[in-house]
Amino acid sequence: MPTGFCRLSLFVVSLLVAFLECGNPYAAPAKRVSENSSSPITVVIDAGHGGHDRGGIPGQKIAEKDMTLEVAQRLRNVLAASGYRVVMTRDSDVFVPLPTRVAIANSYRNAIFVCIHFNATKRAGAGGIETYFYSRDSLPLASAIHYYVVGGAPSSNRGVRRRGYYVLRKTSIPAVLVECGFLTNPTEAAYAQTASYRQKLAEEIAAGVRGRNSVTGALSTTRAATSETVPLQPYIDQTKVAKSEHRKSKRSHKKSARRKKSSSKPAGSEAGSASRDREG
Repeated sequence: MPTGFCRLSLFVVSLLVAFLECGNPYAAPAKRVSENSSSPITVVIDAGHGGHDRGGIPGQKIAEKDMTLEVAQRLRNVLAASGYRVVMTRDSDVFVPLPTRVAIANSYRNAIFVCIHFNATKRAGAGGIETYFYSRDSLPLASAIHYYVVGGAPSSNRGVRRRGYYVLRKTSIPAVLVECGFLTNPTEAAYAQTASYRQKLAEEIAAGVRGRNSVTGALSTTRAATSETVPLQPYIDQTKVAKSEHRKSKRSHKKSARRKKSSSKPAGSEAGSASRDREG
């Protein structure tokens, strides 16, 4: 009896070892999820501006805050239908400070951040699509979104750009900012005011989100892609330009402060200041 029991025990142990070596079929999917856990599954959508902040430039007829929210809400619906978990930094016409937007994004570990904006300038002829990123791990996402948006929009391609905007610089997850055209351009403004075009923008941005893991590892000077890959887009690095502009702005503020202090000086002094102002 003891001998038979021992043989039975050895047989059970052998089966257990073989089972563990081959792998539990029910545990395998969990292992695959763990291996793919680096793939973001939450999309934080940030509709630019809101509340008292209309966006754009003074005198602009179309409020940027309305267009960004419209596209953001449509993007949410498209991504949710594709199975993504979606978080909105704002879902109504309210003002959300930039640090709050960043805090929302950074509260999700397995996530990406997509900020929606429209461009504006005093030159009515300016137009096109731009996509911004800051951290290197955000370039594939920027490449994919830009590739699809430019491919689906009738606007010109202004390229991918690296720049240290607050919401891009301060987020700890892959983050991009999409400029969906110029609301000061009559043609692009007319497009933006149609529901079908805003839906098209949302669908193309969503395609970029879905295709972010299909971006090839090498920079490409063309937009050509296969059915399986999206080319990594070349980009313009504007981080140094932005720093230079920031330094100039600081110097300008200091000069302005000095001029205010000297406002009690004789009129001749003020005239000199005004002249320097025009020259600067």
